[in-house]
Amino acid sequence: MASSNIRPHLVVADENGEIYDHPDLLMVCRRGHEFALPRPDELMPLPDESELFLLPGRRAVGLDPETGEAVGMDELAVAAFAAPAHTLTAHPAYVSEADAPTLPLFAYGAVGFANGRFYVCAKRVDESNRQVFRGVHRRKVEQTARELMRRYPDNRLMQHLTAKCALTYSCPAARNLCLGRYEAPLPVSRACNARCVGCISQQEAGSRICATPQNRMAFTPTAAEIVEVMRHHARNEVAEPVFSFGQGCEGEPLTEAPLIEEAVRLFRAEGGRGTVNLNSNASLPGAVERIAGVGLTSLRVSLNSAREEPYNRYYRPHGYTLADVRESIATARRNGVFVSLNLLYFPGITDTEPELEALLDMVRTCGVSFIQLRNLNIDPEMYLELLLGIEFGPNMGLVNFRKRLRRECPWLGFGYFNPYLGDRADLEERGVPLPGQWHPTPLADLLRDAPEASPDRDTPDADSSVTAEDLSGVEDTEPDDAHEGLPEGHLEAGPHEGVPDDDDHICGCED
Repeated sequence: MASSNIRPHLVVADENGEIYDHPDLLMVCRRGHEFALPRPDELMPLPDESELFLLPGRRAVGLDPETGEAVGMDELAVAAFAAPAHTLTAHPAYVSEADAPTLPLFAYGAVGFANGRFYVCAKRVDESNRQVFRGVHRRKVEQTARELMRRYPDNRLMQHLTAKCALTYSCPAARNLCLGRYEAPLPVSRACNARCVGCISQQEAGSRICATPQNRMAFTPTAAEIVEVMRHHARNEVAEPVFSFGQGCEGEPLTEAPLIEEAVRLFRAEGGRGTVNLNSNASLPGAVERIAGVGLTSLRVSLNSAREEPYNRYYRPHGYTLADVRESIATARRNGVFVSLNLLYFPGITDTEPELEALLDMVRTCGVSFIQLRNLNIDPEMYLELLLGIEFGPNMGLVNFRKRLRRECPWLGFGYFNPYLGDRADLEERGVPLPGQWHPTPLADLLRDAPEASPDRDTPDADSSVTAEDLSGVEDTEPDDAHEGLPEGHLEAGPHEGVPDDDDHICGCED
């Protein structure tokens, strides 16, 4: 939940890496190109299993509450990597030195300190504990991973998911496979038809990004190997099994569409139950249609923007366009597939009017069911440089951004993870429009249904103003509805609630 009536102090780090809060200066955050105090609806205690990073070559900026002036520090800025299920609403404020290195591919949240604890600018957007590992000792994951390696010695995919993903990269999805719960990762592709600036598995020669969180897989599994992993997971996760093609350690899975089609057909033909999901850039509509025809349940489309120019600058597509992405979404919806957008959220850019309008058009006209509010893992300044010259305008903040989406598209669900949907999602029951069938509500109906405004509450005084003092006492009026719109059964509990040892490591995998 968001926290009000607090004014966190600036958090900094010295050259030795010691992190501490400044006794006088207040926390300042950044949204796009704007430096400001945190909004009261976006501050929350730093979630368990989050991490703090010091930012080399970046000098912290705080606010002097006595003078109202921003103050640049000699100390380094500090950022928070929020635990999964949380979306960052602001980046830390800092001034970079000329030789500051490019930051690794993580998400950097603004962090402050108050009342004996750290606070971060973020919102919890999914109530699932899918990637919570507290209480699950690393030894248990290691033991089960090695047991799977012995049980499936000839299955290269299982060997990759255990030895590489679970034990080397501490990938949450691979660790869950070892624990027999939630979502089974199914990477299949070594190639990609995009050159994403923030690709977390492979960077081209000459890239400013010195390292990726994991390396791309070096083989292509067979359909038999894929189905064997699916069968194994189905025997262990009997309540809500999810099987997901498209992971952080591979390229674009649609480049192996015939392989995925064969594997899904084999799995379904032998009575395989559960949600079969495809995480993809949705670049090949024909391939999407073929896979949908053999039993695909859901498609998650990765997207930084629904506008062509920002999309092209980040994804750098090869042989496809954003129009193809839209057609893939519409094709999936027409074939009864539940479509999520893996929206790579960047505070101060994603939550602007031009971005929102383009996103609304895509959701309404293509038949999108769900939005996963994921963080864009990238050096904030690198991304802003990438988008120079594109008009965005003022930002509205994550809370208002989500409210606007919900108001305009009442069928739309929100979350962070791929939801369990059974074998097929009932899209008609959910009210998700077919492509080309959405129509705006007539203005007369909107006016008839609108509540009457209260002069005392809704009409501002002519001379009213908001100060930094006022901001500290405003409460978050958004309901605690992070799970609103989730399919039934998406809120996991009971035996799945295990939560990581202190020696667990951050993984940049998307799942």
